[in-house]
Amino acid sequence: MLVREITPVDAESFLKLTQQVENTSEFMLWEAGERKVSPDQQRKMIEKIRSDENSTIFVAEKDDKLIGFLMAIGGNARRNKHSVYIVIGILKDSRGNGVGTKLFKELDRWALTHQIHRLELTVVTQNTAGLSLYKKMGFEIEGTKRHSLLIGGVFVDEFYMAKIL
Repeated sequence: MLVREITPVDAESFLKLTQQVENTSEFMLWEAGERKVSPDQQRKMIEKIRSDENSTIFVAEKDDKLIGFLMAIGGNARRNKHSVYIVIGILKDSRGNGVGTKLFKELDRWALTHQIHRLELTVVTQNTAGLSLYKKMGFEIEGTKRHSLLIGGVFVDEFYMAKIL
């Protein structure tokens, strides 16, 4: 498996990957079919993120197919440029095989060379696999967002989690 930074050439396969992840995960923000993005819009978003000094997207690739991603979106004010917000998604068949660990390890390397001091994310409190991965990678719970999402007609809480480098 190869973990690398995304390129604009990946736009169409990245779009397909995000749709597949959203279709098979009960914990992503966007529900299946809810996000409407064209390949051209996706390419422009990738180019914009790549132009930011404190943002990136890593993709995990196996057998020439994208199987996971990790987005790190940096703050755009001087006071929060040192902080990035993380979104991760992995294909259902590839979960539990070390993909998330490899993505986070690459993020840590990147963050240290880009003057990133704080990594942060939110996770649905019932997402035990995600919570386990984040704790394993050094994230700590900082608080709870009560009733922050409506999933399947039920309000659910999310944990705020962060890692200081």
